[in-house]
Amino acid sequence: MTQSKNATTITATQLAWSLSDVLNRVRYQEERFTIERNGEMVAVLGPTEAVSERTVRDFVQFVQSLPPADPEYLDALEAIRANQPAAEIFGWPD
Repeated sequence: MTQSKNATTITATQLAWSLSDVLNRVRYQEERFTIERNGEMVAVLGPTEAVSERTVRDFVQFVQSLPPADPEYLDALEAIRANQPAAEIFGWPD
């Protein structure tokens, strides 16, 4: 293991052998780890942000509480859509 300014670098093998200890250090000491395999960085392991308790229902209620869109804005969007050329459809090469 090597310690950098922001994270401890460990190999994937070291992580496999000490997963429980590494997870405890992440959880309780808020440490960050850079995981390397064959000398190449493949992942970063660190504490997560607090998980939000909001639900999809909360999101829908929030969107419904927003004021309606300005009619001029909706007209501009419709004009853009009407003048947009049809997308080309490409098939898979034979």
